[in-house]
Amino acid sequence: MSEVSRARRAAFAILKTIEKSNGHSDDLLRSRQVEALSQPDRNLTTALVLGVLRWQIDLDQRIRPLLKHPNAKLDAEVLIALRLGAFQLLHMDRIPVHAAIDESVEISKTSGHRFASGMVNAVLRKVAAVRTKPKEESEQEDWQRAFPAWMAERWIANYGEEAAHAICRQGQSQPNITIRMVGGDVEAELAAQGVTLSPGQLLTSSHHVLAGDITETTAFREGRVRLQDEGSQLVAELAPHGGTILDCCAAPGGKTLILAERNSGASIVACESSPQRLAQLRERLSVLGDRVECRLADATSLEDDAAYDVALVDAPCSGTGTLGRNPEIRHRLRPEDLPRQAERQRAILRAALRAVRPGGHVIYSTCSLEPEENEQVVAAVLSEGTESSLVSLRSRVEELCSAGIFTSSGANSLLQCINRESILCLLPGTFESDGFFVAMIEKTG
Repeated sequence: MSEVSRARRAAFAILKTIEKSNGHSDDLLRSRQVEALSQPDRNLTTALVLGVLRWQIDLDQRIRPLLKHPNAKLDAEVLIALRLGAFQLLHMDRIPVHAAIDESVEISKTSGHRFASGMVNAVLRKVAAVRTKPKEESEQEDWQRAFPAWMAERWIANYGEEAAHAICRQGQSQPNITIRMVGGDVEAELAAQGVTLSPGQLLTSSHHVLAGDITETTAFREGRVRLQDEGSQLVAELAPHGGTILDCCAAPGGKTLILAERNSGASIVACESSPQRLAQLRERLSVLGDRVECRLADATSLEDDAAYDVALVDAPCSGTGTLGRNPEIRHRLRPEDLPRQAERQRAILRAALRAVRPGGHVIYSTCSLEPEENEQVVAAVLSEGTESSLVSLRSRVEELCSAGIFTSSGANSLLQCINRESILCLLPGTFESDGFFVAMIEKTG
């Protein structure tokens, strides 16, 4: 009898939680149970969870025809055991065939489905046979097969085949571990603790971690280094300076910290509608003391009229720009969800425009690639007679480059991503970052 490794047990538990609830892989992979694993086991757990989620659609399409009854409904535990085994066999060359098969069989037994273990064994042995065939007879790498057809088709329609292929490819890739350095140059300090870095593509304060565990360093524990995607940092950097600033949807707080960095004397209000997330936000922003007021508030019903110089709306969205980091989104999102999201996004943007004074600015951003949540939201709100207009982000990018915040190559590349409507559309694959949409709106009256 094969014993299931700690890494595979942890991966199975996480995948089961995601399958049966709205759990998020990013949060679950940072749980205490995973943190208690050895570094090699944590790495394998992460690779298994994210790999299965990224390739789940394709894995299911390969598994189903091998079943005696292809349309049969499988229990979640059995299906996850099959996906785990198939993923290892098809995508992890260093995993021995017997380990991938035997431990998946054992998972099906220990999860209460001993009767299905023979079927799991038979199906995975058929999958294993594919590995021995010449490449031209087996899998031809096709990134789009890992996404719902409706999703890939709309990216082709909206951005063209080449861009859609890049989006899909990045969605199947492990994102960089990206950090933001705060305060002085801590690169030498990190190097002494075994962390190797490379420069970011866009921001001078951003670096990618090539080797080492950044979370074990003194600088990370003290908050002088933070984990944050470069595109996420970019959104906050684009916000103009102001004496009073509103962060409408602030949790988890990374962008709020940048707003405080760049506006040292400003008064900042950070809103969050979830009590649990507000508590986490307060803890993270406690380093700023009384400079930031963390407020439990629904961003759609803000009552502070004309009170702020700047408002940041990093709106809740479908998250399709983050599919490499959050692969489960592709299995949950439906086309009909986008209009529902857009309705709330329009309400938040309207409230933010009410909250800024004439001459003030609103930065509206999402990590979505979908026009319904982006251009169409901005156009709809501006068409309502809000006495507001789009402001080109070109001058802001050039200003930040002159100030040494953007790298010159990054600024030049970003300028190519600003369209005729003055809006920035950062597609996955353009840079090694998540995808983001950013628009700047000035309140004119």
